[in-house]
Amino acid sequence: MERSEFDRKVLDVRRVARVVSGGRRFSFRVTIVIGNRRGKVGVGVAKGQDVAMATEKASARARKNLIAVPITAHGSIPHEVRAKYAAASVILRPRPAGSGIIAGGSVRAVAELAGIANLSSKIVSRTPNKLTNAMATLEALSRLSAERRVVPARPVTPIAERESAEAPAS
Repeated sequence: MERSEFDRKVLDVRRVARVVSGGRRFSFRVTIVIGNRRGKVGVGVAKGQDVAMATEKASARARKNLIAVPITAHGSIPHEVRAKYAAASVILRPRPAGSGIIAGGSVRAVAELAGIANLSSKIVSRTPNKLTNAMATLEALSRLSAERRVVPARPVTPIAERESAEAPAS
């Protein structure tokens, strides 16, 4: 089998049932995050008779739903962003280099596979649903603007310029 350019992580596997005249028919629902760790990430959900079948279908759907994420030079996001999906709400904040990913569960998985190295997040909603939290994170990442459009609009001087201005002339 050929190695894919995308890494994948299974977020959730659930056994679901539908009721028919003879009783219950069980199948599995799988939620998967895929990403290339260089700015592309997607979430896929699928059902199948067994976990392997559902996993393959979910991976294919995640590949169809890839988004491009702008990542800054120090591995963070360009600006703070909030998003809501169904009952889930998330806030994503940029962090300085070396901070790491300060996030839980679904948000961490999506951020790592997107290639974000420094990020702070908060799941504002109280829903423990991994799927809706992952989709809210994906929605937030899709709302990000590229750094080249955000930095000129900000009144804040970038750190590198501040440090060079403060350095004593020798």
